[in-house]
Amino acid sequence: MVTSRRGFLSGVSTAAILSASDVAFGQKKYDDGASDTEIKIGHCCPYSGPASAYGVIGKCHQAFWKAVNDAGGINGRKVNFITLDDGYSPPKTVEVVRQLVEQEKVLLLYQTLGTPTNTAIHKYVNQKKVPHLYISTGASKWGDPKHFPWTMGFQPDYHTEGAIYAKHMLSRIKDPKIGILMQNDDYGKDYVDGFKEGLGKDKAKLIAKHVTYEVTDPTVDSQVIQLKDSGANVFFNVSTPKFAAQAIRKAADIGWKPTQYLNNVSASVASVIKPAGYEASQGILTAAYLKDPTDKQWDSSPDMKAWHAWMDKNMPGANQADGNYVFAYCVSALMLETLKRCGDTLTRENVMKQAAGFKNLELPLLLPGITINTSSTDFYPIQAVQLARFKAESWELFGEVMHAEST
Repeated sequence: MVTSRRGFLSGVSTAAILSASDVAFGQKKYDDGASDTEIKIGHCCPYSGPASAYGVIGKCHQAFWKAVNDAGGINGRKVNFITLDDGYSPPKTVEVVRQLVEQEKVLLLYQTLGTPTNTAIHKYVNQKKVPHLYISTGASKWGDPKHFPWTMGFQPDYHTEGAIYAKHMLSRIKDPKIGILMQNDDYGKDYVDGFKEGLGKDKAKLIAKHVTYEVTDPTVDSQVIQLKDSGANVFFNVSTPKFAAQAIRKAADIGWKPTQYLNNVSASVASVIKPAGYEASQGILTAAYLKDPTDKQWDSSPDMKAWHAWMDKNMPGANQADGNYVFAYCVSALMLETLKRCGDTLTRENVMKQAAGFKNLELPLLLPGITINTSSTDFYPIQAVQLARFKAESWELFGEVMHAEST
């Protein structure tokens, strides 16, 4: 248990997050899910099903809010964090989110995970005017405040990430023949649309083979064989962890050695690279915006040291090589700061106002040069990444931090 605020999220970067916010504490004002003693947050993610590797994100959120409560809560209020399993199934997501909004009457929804699952509730939560914040998917449609003013993403958007891979590939590989493996839903399509945009006018002749899989498929082995047989010398792997690991391993097993680009959401060393095999993963490229816990260069950084200490204390036994824990901790720090800035005005409207008011906010475990920036017309909190290559047993960053506008 955490016994003091100083012990919780300690470190240079996190001190600012836990410092008292400059808010005026006047008359208290509440919507459903808030009171003098409580802030009720709703959440769902796949603790079971084909994307259950992401379940550790939800477990880290649970530990985070418990630690916040043990340290005194937020402006004297305890967080009631209600998390439900939706199995990465859109119909189930609709069911559990309706439960959270209509029965539990949460103040806000936070970090609901998955593109197809969030798509299923997108219109509903905006009609209900419930904050749908920092959701765990990088689809570009989450940054549309004009049409969906209650929904905001967190991570860099998939469309931009895909374009970055395409432009890097074009600058490095002569006569590319591209094979694409894509999860057959909005998540996969967003990545591939961005990638094709990055390819420009030559996209049709550059793509040798484009295959898809369903989340209910047992394996993607046959798809990887098709990609190899197409003669592709570039592999764009757009898949969730279970299938990403399968694809990397199968490519190695059949002797296919293309230049590989792996989408960021499946770049965890623990849940993807290690199961696929370190030898099979050498040289794979991805885009990063968070410090990787397996990268030794961060071992002495205050925020990484604080994170390891926090994990040891609050999640003993968890695999700290899994970057999903870093992700969960970082985005939770943003949610914490957002709620602190609300002061005693815990209305849904004020929650969104605070979420849309960050300028150059530093969070623990973001890469140097990457900060949180939002406004009433900009619902993309993070718009920068840095490329990384897998080497030995960890990711190795290279090049400069690239911002969305530069793509």
